[in-house]
Amino acid sequence: MLKESRSLSWFSHITMFLFAAACLVPFVLLISASFTDQDTIVAHGYSFIPQVFSTDAYDYLISRGAEIGRSYGVTVFVTVVGTVLGLAVSTLLAYPLSRSVTPHRNLIMFLIFFTMLFHGGLVPSYLVYTQIFHIKNSIWALILPGLLTNGYYIMMMRTFFKTTIPPALIESAQMDGASEYRTLWSIVAPLSTPVLATIGMFTAIMYWNDWQNGMVYITNPDLFSVQNLLNRIMQDIQFLQSNMASSSGDALQKMPTDSVKMAMAVIGALPILIAYPFFQQYFVKGIMIGAVKG
Repeated sequence: MLKESRSLSWFSHITMFLFAAACLVPFVLLISASFTDQDTIVAHGYSFIPQVFSTDAYDYLISRGAEIGRSYGVTVFVTVVGTVLGLAVSTLLAYPLSRSVTPHRNLIMFLIFFTMLFHGGLVPSYLVYTQIFHIKNSIWALILPGLLTNGYYIMMMRTFFKTTIPPALIESAQMDGASEYRTLWSIVAPLSTPVLATIGMFTAIMYWNDWQNGMVYITNPDLFSVQNLLNRIMQDIQFLQSNMASSSGDALQKMPTDSVKMAMAVIGALPILIAYPFFQQYFVKGIMIGAVKG
């Protein structure tokens, strides 16, 4: 039995190591390619160790540092505000739905679940946000659409509240005169750190990586997020390379197009990679309790 347990432990560790390596290898290749000379990439392809080290890609991005700095500010603001509002909306919906005394909670849950299966599409969404909410070319165009697409998070949080928070604790608080809001923010929320941290991290990643809302609703360069700005930079390079005259085209052809792509990916992903370890400890507990228990 002990031998089998050790064999299983070794097998599990080796398997997890291989999975971890499979996740890490693309990032290593990404970083290496961002520091590789453009001509070397064209001639020899990508490699894990730069054959010809070059910082041309980062030099080019630094030359547009003012734009990138402004877009980082927009992205940070959108991520922080969107995550806070997203958690608030999810919590204020999930908590009443976890209480058996809430009227019509099954109908409300059906409507939330329905939004996970069907969507009106881009054109109706565009008309609603531009003609009714009038948020085109405003910072809210990067925040509001994300608040209305988190049905899975609401169901996950509802299940956590229903299966983890003892009903007797809520009844005790109400007997002491606590209102529903006081019970939620003073008792339920502090006991729900794992699921709040998990959903908060997922929401933050969604806002940080979002580019579609900016592409659809934003034309003002001052409101470009990091993802939108980096995408525009790449489009500018490709446009110039394909349309400029040969006199300037020779210089443009030497621009580090491929390495710039990799450098942009590094810049876009680095903050999330730094933040992830601080929330990782909550992921397993939050997901398992919120999504597996019924």
